[in-house]
Amino acid sequence: MARSARPVLSSLGPVALDRDGAEPLHRQLYRALRQAVLDGRLRPGERLPPSRALATEWALSRNTVVTAYDTLLAEGYVTGRVGAGTFVAASLPDAAPGGISGRDEARRGVGLSARGRALAEAPSIARDRVGRPFALGTPDLGAFPFALWAQLIGRCWRHGGRVLATEPDPLGYGPLRAEIAAYLRAVRAVRCEPEQVVIVSGAQQGLALMAQLLLDPDDEAWVEEPGWPGNRAALLGAGARLVPVPVDGEGIDVAAGMARGADARLALVTPSHQFPLGVTMSLARRLRLLDWAAARDAWIVEDDYDSEFRYAGPPLAALQGLDGAGRVIYVGSFSKVMFPALRLGYVVVPPDLVEPVRAARRHFDGGTSVVPQAALHRFLADGHFASHLRAMRSLYAVKRAAILSSVEDAFAGFATAEAGEAGMHVLLRLPPGCPDHALAERAARIGLTTPCLSSYYRTDNRAAANTADAGAGNGFLLGFAAHDPAALDRAVRDLARLAADRPKG
Repeated sequence: MARSARPVLSSLGPVALDRDGAEPLHRQLYRALRQAVLDGRLRPGERLPPSRALATEWALSRNTVVTAYDTLLAEGYVTGRVGAGTFVAASLPDAAPGGISGRDEARRGVGLSARGRALAEAPSIARDRVGRPFALGTPDLGAFPFALWAQLIGRCWRHGGRVLATEPDPLGYGPLRAEIAAYLRAVRAVRCEPEQVVIVSGAQQGLALMAQLLLDPDDEAWVEEPGWPGNRAALLGAGARLVPVPVDGEGIDVAAGMARGADARLALVTPSHQFPLGVTMSLARRLRLLDWAAARDAWIVEDDYDSEFRYAGPPLAALQGLDGAGRVIYVGSFSKVMFPALRLGYVVVPPDLVEPVRAARRHFDGGTSVVPQAALHRFLADGHFASHLRAMRSLYAVKRAAILSSVEDAFAGFATAEAGEAGMHVLLRLPPGCPDHALAERAARIGLTTPCLSSYYRTDNRAAANTADAGAGNGFLLGFAAHDPAALDRAVRDLARLAADRPKG
């Protein structure tokens, strides 16, 4: 390891040795070194200085250092390797006196803010490994033209390296913002000019940025129930009080939202493809939501999740395109269409928010890296994005049909599959007698990732969502984009066998 390659005397910091005291110097040195280990100044696997070097550095006899090292070795704080040196042990003695707990004791009462605690305690969904069916949100990376992307990155550096190396505009790379505005106007009927487009490091950053700008601590904010935990976390990070609003076949229930939090400051919605249920918000609900926002002087944040992959009916206009009062903020991302590590998204804000957003970006992070923005600009401007999107939409339509057929065959009479008109997953509804979390644990042991529908309800609602009386909250989200139809069919049949062999009672 690089850390073990050479000893670092500076890691030990200053050591006060009482050369006239009653305690022997080797005991004082032993205690100082032990404390450096416990404090984390000397980390597991790190090499201690050779005894001669340490003796010279601190004007001690070598025997004093060797005796201190031997004591540490005997107590398990360090290990010795013949010809290699002395290293901090990978695991420390269980009954180590003093140390980290002592440091924590010294700063009792100093901890997280209320907002920090809310974020730390907020439920989250672990990201799934790409190689396991049925990972969510992972595109088919084998179908992405990475060689072309590398060429575009290289071309941008060769022809604009000096410009790209300067401090970026906090709102993003101008040519990319213009391309995105043109794309959104043509494809999503979004009302925007390039000046209103803000480039962010993924949709999640965009949501968090808007929450910080628009919400004061303890403001109420509507969230969909069930919904994506990241959306809730963005609002909690601004100190908001969440108002869970149920989702049905027409999307978020605006009447229920008004009954639970009529004076909310903001509503965060996914109207084109609700996560996780996959429903599309009806026009009547969209108009009612806009009326509520205008009447209450509230904001609507539209997370246009997975809208690019629509398999039935004509493309739907964004909610933002229906907004005549400038109340809707539109958030999108390229990560699922292209590849997750790209971490590029965008926010379309009303004109009066442009300068506040610019100031916030300048204070928070200065803006998003320009180099991938420049490459993405060329990817869009040269027509590669539109071509790739068409190809992926066709590919995913085949996979979607395949997994629906497999589920219908393997789970006949036991569970049903629901597929929204868009997206990269289908919803497998399980009967109440087969709780999703229990089956998911067994599925994980055979290499399947089966995100539970019940996990996307707020913690206080999960038990109710998974009961016999409310079985709508019991099921799996089966991502299909990252795997070929044959692999999906095998995984579906393996899951069906587990469900059939589940423990009774």
